[in-house]
Amino acid sequence: MELIELAQSLRPLIATGLAIPLLLLLVLRWRVPAFAALIAVALAAALAAGMPTEEAYSTITTGMGGTLGFIAVIVGLGALFGALLDAGGGLPNLAAAVIGRSGVRGSQTALGVVGLIVAIPVFFDVALIILAPMAVALAQRAGKPVMAYGLPLLAGLAIAHAFIPPTPGPVAVAEIIGADLAWVILAGLITGIPALLLAGPFLTNALERVGQLPAGMGLAGNVEETREAVMPAGQVLALILLPLILILLRAITGLGDANGWWVDLINLVGHPFGALLLACALTAFFAVRSDTKARERINLAIARALEPAGAVILVTGAGGAFKQVLVDTGAGAQLAHLALALGLTPLLAGYCLALLVRVAQGSATVAMITAAGMTAPLMAGLEMSPLDRAFVVVAIAAGASALSHVNDSGFWLVSRIFHLSEAETLRSWTLSTLVLSLTGLVVSAVAVLATG
Repeated sequence: MELIELAQSLRPLIATGLAIPLLLLLVLRWRVPAFAALIAVALAAALAAGMPTEEAYSTITTGMGGTLGFIAVIVGLGALFGALLDAGGGLPNLAAAVIGRSGVRGSQTALGVVGLIVAIPVFFDVALIILAPMAVALAQRAGKPVMAYGLPLLAGLAIAHAFIPPTPGPVAVAEIIGADLAWVILAGLITGIPALLLAGPFLTNALERVGQLPAGMGLAGNVEETREAVMPAGQVLALILLPLILILLRAITGLGDANGWWVDLINLVGHPFGALLLACALTAFFAVRSDTKARERINLAIARALEPAGAVILVTGAGGAFKQVLVDTGAGAQLAHLALALGLTPLLAGYCLALLVRVAQGSATVAMITAAGMTAPLMAGLEMSPLDRAFVVVAIAAGASALSHVNDSGFWLVSRIFHLSEAETLRSWTLSTLVLSLTGLVVSAVAVLATG
């Protein structure tokens, strides 16, 4: 009798425990799209936890609507910003300028930095296709294997994709767990720099010393940039940094008691919506001014960019629905008590959950959103500083970045772009994602301890 009562009291937690394997089964075995799988699992978890049908649907609607109110605008504007930069044709100029100043010796780190900068507004796959020819050209100039430059580039791209808003993953996690984007940008940069150095140049040189660095080669047709690069490098860099600086400036201004028209102006342009809108407008203006034919390229680029953005928005909304089910059924509170009993902090719990989902089903975005939904209840009753919350976001992103392997589309993209076998991709790209993930975890944990 007592056992039945215990099982009944833990029904929401048991339902959640069964929901995760069901999600993996739907995505991996039956190839159900992530959006549909998350909605189905959220509904199943709500009903299994004892929630009435109408209340379950209401919870899903509330969770999805509440999440998308902010996320949809950010992801849409971020995709638009990246498309405008790509259409402006200045990204190759930026890469060439940064690498030209670094020389051959420092070009590995420089290419990683270029990857990090470019992948902030541009999707991972687009940024890789744009910049891969630069790795090939540098390798030929230095007489080194292509992967001597390809791996640092990939590390920079992966870190920006996971750690630094306005890329969709960290934006979604920040919204779900209630972290401010400005602090997430700061935490992402603090964590991303050492992760880039270790997972990029350091790992590359270590593999080369022991003879384990794959040679790789570039894709035919990618080495030459057919579109004229019309926007100057400095202009492109300023446009990429502009929204980040404005968002950070708004956060800094909010720490004090200052007021006046200039504070209102900073609040207007420093909100993520305003910062990205301004960046998009300026990018479009400079692109069209530099090249009268840019308007047609811009329209095509926007159409291409908004298609994947739509998929990201739907998956993120479904993740918000799943999170709301955990909250409303009480499963989140029970999960929090279990984590505390096991001695897990929200940062460590979020990292481990993201890592497990990432390795099991491959998608970093799904891993981030699933882990964020389960981590948010752990933080509900805790007093955490804005910076500590931001580092939890980065830790979740780090867990979701680890061990990219054969169930991740990014694994196959890297393999095909650089002409690597599966084994070569595993011992280079997969290893690099593990190093950047562990670095992200360690730096985030140390930062939280230091500020706590």
